[in-house]
Amino acid sequence: MVYLAVSVGLTVWVARTLSSNGRVFLADVLHGNEALADAVNRLLVVGFYLVNLGFVALYLKSGDTIKDAREVFEALSVKLGVVLLVLGALHLANVYVLSRIRRRGLIEREQFPPVDPDGHTETAWRGPVGPKPAGA
Repeated sequence: MVYLAVSVGLTVWVARTLSSNGRVFLADVLHGNEALADAVNRLLVVGFYLVNLGFVALYLKSGDTIKDAREVFEALSVKLGVVLLVLGALHLANVYVLSRIRRRGLIEREQFPPVDPDGHTETAWRGPVGPKPAGA
């Protein structure tokens, strides 16, 4: 029961922290679209809960028999340590994917062409490279 209570508590705390602090980052990744950032933030939180709580539930089972208090603490520390590592790995994966999206968006913003690809720039002077006048 201690494992379940601590694991669920940690999952809820991490999800709330990531949700509240990640909103600004998402808004930047999504070019200031606040409504889309909020929607993506909520979807990420739901996915985070599903994956982490599913892992906690699957990892609840233990095949070892526990004989004394020391083994209780050892089993609990191993289980909680694995849950924390999974939480950290998922967080790093989310940040990596979002930073790649952000980086791609920044590169696209910097490489915006000054003229439409099918357009051309007009010049006032048509020197030797321009069309020759009629009669020349």
